[in-house]
Amino acid sequence: MLNITYTASGDIIATDNDGISSLFNLGDIAWTLTSTALVWIMIPGLGFLYSGLLRRKNALTQMYMGIMVLAAISFQWFFWGFSLAFSSTGSMFIGDLKHFAFMDVLDTPSIGSARIPTIVYSIYQLMFAAITPMIAAGAFAERGHLGPIPVFVFAWSTLVYDPIACWTWSPNGWSAKMGVLDFAGGTPVHISSGAAALAISVYLGKRKGWGTEKLSYRPHNTSYVVLGTVMLWFGWFGFNGGSALSANLRAAQACIVTNLAASVGGLTWMIWDYRIDHKWSAVGFCSGAIAGLVAITPASGFVGAPAAVLFGVVAGTCCNFATQFKFLFAIDDALDIFASHAVGGLVGNILTGIFAQRSVAAYDGFTNINGGWVDQHYIQLGYQLADSVAGMVYSFVMTTVILWIMHYVPCCRIRMSDAEAETAEELGMDEYHMGEFAYDYVGLEEEALVRDEKEDFDSNSTVHESSGLHTAN
Repeated sequence: MLNITYTASGDIIATDNDGISSLFNLGDIAWTLTSTALVWIMIPGLGFLYSGLLRRKNALTQMYMGIMVLAAISFQWFFWGFSLAFSSTGSMFIGDLKHFAFMDVLDTPSIGSARIPTIVYSIYQLMFAAITPMIAAGAFAERGHLGPIPVFVFAWSTLVYDPIACWTWSPNGWSAKMGVLDFAGGTPVHISSGAAALAISVYLGKRKGWGTEKLSYRPHNTSYVVLGTVMLWFGWFGFNGGSALSANLRAAQACIVTNLAASVGGLTWMIWDYRIDHKWSAVGFCSGAIAGLVAITPASGFVGAPAAVLFGVVAGTCCNFATQFKFLFAIDDALDIFASHAVGGLVGNILTGIFAQRSVAAYDGFTNINGGWVDQHYIQLGYQLADSVAGMVYSFVMTTVILWIMHYVPCCRIRMSDAEAETAEELGMDEYHMGEFAYDYVGLEEEALVRDEKEDFDSNSTVHESSGLHTAN
C-alpha cells in the first residue's frame, strides 16, 4: 500500500511497499495538470477551426472528429500507448509493455521530471498523443468513410506516433541520445501529423471538381476559424509552457516566446495575403498565428524572445508559400495541413538548431545543452535535419502502409468508390454519414423547401380544380 506524507513545505513524500520514497513538488504537479487541461481544450478547438474552414454541409464531421479522436486515443494510451512511448526499459526505437494498462504509473518518478509522478506525466502526454492524429485527421475533410477512422487512429498512434515520441523524448531514444533539441513536439506532433495528412490526401485522391471553381469556396464560418484559433493559442501555453514540467522561469520563457511567435506569424501571413486581394484577412491572420505556434514548439524551451520574432516571420512566410505545393503536385490537401504543420515543424526544427541557447535552457536550474549555432555548436543543425527527415519519411511511409492494409480489410476501407464519393460529396459528409447537421437552420432550410414545394403543389391543384369548376359551370 502506498504511504503518502508531506514535508514542512507541503511537498508529497510517496513511500512504496519496498520502503522507497519519492519526493514530488506540489507546484510542479499543479502546473502540469493545469497544462493538461489547456492542451485538452486545443483538441475540440482544432475541430472548430477545421469546421469553419470547410463548407457548411461538412462542418459537423470535423467537430465530431475532435471528440472521437480524443476518445480513441484515451483508450489506446491507457492500453499500451504510454508504455510504447515512455517505458524506461524500451529500445531506442519503441518502448515495451512495462506500463501496459497503466501498470506502475502511480507513484514512480516520471522520466520527464523526477519532481512529478508518472501518473501526472502520463495524462499530460496523453493530450499530445490525442491532438497529433487529430491534426492529421483534417485530411479526411469532405471525403472518405467515417466509420473506420477510429481504427485508423488507434493503429496510427501505435505504429507512428508512439515510436517517434519514444525516439525523441525517451532517454533511450536514438534521437534523444544523439542530442536533438525538441522541447514540445516539432517532429512527434507537427512533422508526423503533417506528413500523415499528405499520405491521407494522396490515398483518398481528389474531391470531385478539385482545381475548378466548384471547390474555390471561402470558409463557411470565419467566426469558427477565429474561435478555433483562440482555443489553440490559449491551449498552446500549456503545450509549450507545460513541457517544462515545472512552474519555473523556463516555463515562463516558453510562454513568452510562444505568444510572440504566434503574434508575429499572424501579422506576417496577413501581410502576405494582403498583397493579393488587398484585404485584411482574419483567416490569413489565424493561419499565420498557427504557423508561428507550430514553428516555435520545438524551440520554446531553448530560445530567447528576439529569436521568437524571427520564428514568426519565417514560419508565416514559408507556410504561406507552401500552400501552393498542393497545386504544384496536384494533391488535394483540403486544409493545407502539410503546409502548416509539416513545413512549420521543419522550419521550427531548423531554426532551433541555429538559435538554441544553453543559457535559456538553464532557466530551470538543471538542464544543460550544447546549444545551436549561436553557441558555436554547428553540428546541432545536422542533428535537427536528421531527426526532421526521419520523422517525415517514417510517418508518410507508415501512414500509407496502414491505409492500404485497411483498404483490403472488410469494413475498414476509408476511401469511397467513385459512385459513393459523388453522392457523399454532393450531400455533404454530415448528412451522408451522420444524418445530423452543424446548424439547425440547415435542416430548416430543407424543410422550408419541401413546404414550399407542397404549397406550390396545393396552389396548382386549387387552380386546376377552380378551372374545372368554371368550365363545368
